[in-house]
Amino acid sequence: MNILLICSAGMSTSLLVTKMNKVAEEKGVKANIWAVSTDAVDRNLEKADVVLIGPQIRFQLEDIRAKAAKFKIPVDVIDSVDYGMCNGAKVLLKALKLKKAASN
Repeated sequence: MNILLICSAGMSTSLLVTKMNKVAEEKGVKANIWAVSTDAVDRNLEKADVVLIGPQIRFQLEDIRAKAAKFKIPVDVIDSVDYGMCNGAKVLLKALKLKKAASN
């Protein structure tokens, strides 16, 4: 599963990516997780199965959803508490649920 995280600069999500990768490995979930800035969305979107965006760019949700719709990729906003706490387990679970819901 390819999980793309998007934030304003691409740096604030790097710690979250690390934590999500650790949880995925512990749970035996095969996942490729990476983060990019909003400037790199177009170059990375079609590689993703799920897109989660940082709460600080929630105002761009509909624009990113419109771009992702071409590829039938679900997009949602990361919960601000989970984002702030770098809760890799909860954010990974959100990505898995989002992908499952999109598949149904």
